[in-house]
Amino acid sequence: MRPEGDRTPRVILGIGGGIAAYKSAELARLLVQRGYRVQPVMTAAATQFITPLALASLTHTKVITNLFAGQADPSSVLSSAIEHIDVALENDLLVVAPATADLLAQFAHGLAGDFLTTMHLAFTGPVLLAPAMNTNMWNHAATQANLKLLRERGYSIVGPDAGDLACGMVGAGRLAEPLEIADAVTAQLQGRGDLAGETILITAGPTQEAIDPVRTITNRSSGKMGYAIAANAALRGAKVILVSGPVAIAAPPKVEMVRVESAEEMKNAVLGRLEAASVFISVAAVADYRPSKPANRKLKKTSALLSIELEPTSDILAEVGKIKGSRVVIGFAAETENLLAEARRKLEAKNCDMVVANLVGQSGTGFESDENEVLLVRRGGDPVAIAKAAKATIAAAILDQIANLRLSARR
Repeated sequence: MRPEGDRTPRVILGIGGGIAAYKSAELARLLVQRGYRVQPVMTAAATQFITPLALASLTHTKVITNLFAGQADPSSVLSSAIEHIDVALENDLLVVAPATADLLAQFAHGLAGDFLTTMHLAFTGPVLLAPAMNTNMWNHAATQANLKLLRERGYSIVGPDAGDLACGMVGAGRLAEPLEIADAVTAQLQGRGDLAGETILITAGPTQEAIDPVRTITNRSSGKMGYAIAANAALRGAKVILVSGPVAIAAPPKVEMVRVESAEEMKNAVLGRLEAASVFISVAAVADYRPSKPANRKLKKTSALLSIELEPTSDILAEVGKIKGSRVVIGFAAETENLLAEARRKLEAKNCDMVVANLVGQSGTGFESDENEVLLVRRGGDPVAIAKAAKATIAAAILDQIANLRLSARR
């Protein structure tokens, strides 16, 4: 059992039977390097791809591969028979990498055929799954239905990536890189419960401004950053309201979703819910302009030039800043130059407590990417640079600052 007073984060590393299991060794190394106690649990199929000895050497922990010890001493069998309960109770997070199609199905339907799946049923903490499989298996309706069910139960999913697969196919199904999975683990474990009692209102994604019934003006925001912040805030105990423009990603678990399209709809959704919020985080890339007179029928293409008159949209962040009261207000600044100067200007002009600034147009960060690199510009403090990392890690760092701001406000 866990020693009294031991606060070392404890992670169960479940390993499924797929060729990607070899990457679990690097993941185990990264988790140990970050100071976590790692308990490897392997399926029988996983031991065909990587040895328990390799995992034991990296984690300095006994690797569990069987539900029953199978020894002659009845007391040892009894001890092993309840070991899945002990492991479930003494650990903080269950991460499964690779999570095969078979494991996803067993988790979704509550099957308990070995140590990992049986322990999973007894585990009450957060679960992070890193799927890996053939593209056709990933796209199969049964796998997607299982994923949908697991997300609805609050499980977090990282990956899979797309690319060359061991089977020779090219497409989605490749295990996320160990560093990305480790970052997701860190995001899950950091600040557990430090936002309990807070109500955080977040905007995310783009807005769409109608030109006609078919066409819109929009931008390249994917919503990934706002959704990552919402997911992490919920894990840390906050009540989260996410006002989202049109995106193609699943809603985070345990988050109240409000879906909108236009800047005006987003403004109304925010102002209608602001009173209950102790924190407002404006992540959405809200359109600055909209067509002043949208056509009520589709505009036909001709060889003539087409001019569209644009008018400014409402500045949601500025309106919230005017009535902020005691709540913490966080803005985002996506810039192409003069990053620090523009962030400081926005901090003052919009009455924010902090502005999260990033340079757009760089390869691998910002809009549409899975990673970001930001500068946190705060009132009365030096800017804090957050190096390039997965957006889940960036989200955790932002919320660390917000937790400190709320703590200071309560003193």
